[in-house]
Amino acid sequence: MITLGIILLVIGLLVASLHVLVTIGVVLIVIGLILALMGRSGRSVGGRSHWW
Repeated sequence: MITLGIILLVIGLLVASLHVLVTIGVVLIVIGLILALMGRSGRSVGGRSHWW
């Protein structure tokens, strides 16, 4: 999710100049970071105790 967010952010800023892609990219990065932090803290995320 974080990688997809970064890709959309780069495409939105540099290639296409679309603000919608920038917004979606930032949202995906934030959600990915929250899920990563919850997973590292030992909490189960989405019913799974491990993500791989």
